[in-house]
Amino acid sequence: MSKSGVSVSPECISKYNELKLGKSFKYIIYKLSDDYKEIVVEDASSDPDWETFQNKLMNAKAGHKGKEGKGPRYAVYDFQYELDGGEGTRNKIVFISWSPDEGTLVFPRMTYASSKESLKNALNGIAAEVQANRDDEIEYATILKDISKGKR
Repeated sequence: MSKSGVSVSPECISKYNELKLGKSFKYIIYKLSDDYKEIVVEDASSDPDWETFQNKLMNAKAGHKGKEGKGPRYAVYDFQYELDGGEGTRNKIVFISWSPDEGTLVFPRMTYASSKESLKNALNGIAAEVQANRDDEIEYATILKDISKGKR
C-alpha cells in the first residue's frame, strides 16, 4: 500500500506480466479508481502505434468533487529501438508517470504522485522510468533519447 493509502489491483500485476513475459501487449495504461482507493488497469493494447498511446495519455481525464481536469496516468510501454551503428535492436520496458502541469486538479495530481512508488515496486523488471509533465516530454523521440543512453 502506498503513502496515500492506495492499493494496487492484482490485475495490474497480471497484465504487466503478460506484457513482460508473454509479449501480449505493447502498453498498459493505469489509473486510480474513481474513489481514489486503488490503482487499476484502464487500457492494455497490442497496438504498436506510439501516437495512439500518446493521445490516450494526453486526453485522459480525472475528476474530484464534481470538477474535471486533465488526468494523470501511469503507463508501461514495451519500447523497441535500434542501436546506432547497426548494433542491433533493444527492448526496454519503460514506466511512464504522466501528470500534466496545466489543467490538472490538485487532489488527483497529489494522489498520483504519492501512489506512484507503490505501483512501480509491484512491477518487477522495469528498465527505465520517465516522468512527463508536458506534452513534449511524451514525444517518441524524447523518450528514445532518454532510454537509449544506457545502450543495454
